[in-house]
Amino acid sequence: MTDDESILSQADLERLWRRLMEPLGFSRTSLWLVLLHPDGRPEKTLVEVPVPPSDLPPDPTAPALHEFLRAWAVRHVPDARVAFLRTRPGGGVLDANDRRWAAALYEAARLAQVPCEVVHVADDHRLAPAPLDEIGVLSA
Repeated sequence: MTDDESILSQADLERLWRRLMEPLGFSRTSLWLVLLHPDGRPEKTLVEVPVPPSDLPPDPTAPALHEFLRAWAVRHVPDARVAFLRTRPGGGVLDANDRRWAAALYEAARLAQVPCEVVHVADDHRLAPAPLDEIGVLSA
C-alpha cells in the first residue's frame, strides 16, 4: 500500500484487493482485512485474520468475530473503517457460504461499531463485491 493511495469508493477498494491478491488462485480459505483511516488511506498492514489450522469454519458467527474486530481496530486505528476480503479455492458465483460469511462480517462490524466497507470475495477466477443487498441482509 502506498502513502498517496486513498480508498474513497467501492471501485477503489476493489482495485486495492486486486493489486494485493492477483494473480488469483487459493489453496485454502482465508479472511483478510485492512483498516482505512478516516481520510481513506489504508493502514500499511494487511491482516490475515487468525484461522484454525485447517480452514475457516463454514458457519461464522458475528459475536465470535466482533470482539476480535473491535479490539484490533480500536487499538490500531481509531475511527477506522474496515474492509474485508474472503478468499477461497474454486470458482463460480457467490455461494451460500460466501453469503453467510459476508453477513457475519457486516454484523460483526455493526456490533463492534466499526464502519464496514463492501465485503469482497475472491476465488481462483474472480474477485467480486458481496454487498448487503445481494446477500439477503437488511442494513440496520
